[in-house]
Amino acid sequence: MNTYDASVPVFIHFLKSLSAILRKAEAHCAARKIDPAVMLGLRLSPDMFPLTRQVQIASDAAKGAGARLAGMPVPGFPDEEKTFDELQERIHKTTGFLDTLDAKLFAGAETRPISLKAGGRDLNFSGGAYLETWAKPNFFFHVTTAYAILRHAGVELGKSDFLAGGQ
Repeated sequence: MNTYDASVPVFIHFLKSLSAILRKAEAHCAARKIDPAVMLGLRLSPDMFPLTRQVQIASDAAKGAGARLAGMPVPGFPDEEKTFDELQERIHKTTGFLDTLDAKLFAGAETRPISLKAGGRDLNFSGGAYLETWAKPNFFFHVTTAYAILRHAGVELGKSDFLAGGQ
């Protein structure tokens, strides 16, 4: 599988799943008269990021990987979302950006040098190693954590919601 096919369509698929999961969470809040801000502030552990930040980081991971592997600058999105609608818009902007990436830009991406800063460290990878050992695991960690927060909060979700790609 080429680098484009192993990245962009995968990120889009699971961002659509995340969008659908957030719609279910919003409906859950409305049905049970839960303040959406409370749901968006939930976290699995006191030292983990809340739901809103999990979605932001998943977005950042997807657009960052797509841009870096395509050899272009990573678009910046301010982390200002405070509502379900704003998180949906961020996911939409992210998938919109990913949709603009032409597969031809990924030619040679598996060997393209990728450098980034994370946790105060300078990280250097080949494109293939970056995608498989950093970008996708980081993306899935945050999508899964968002799912787990909502499932733990009582939102009726199952494995099929995670895997469905928003369908």
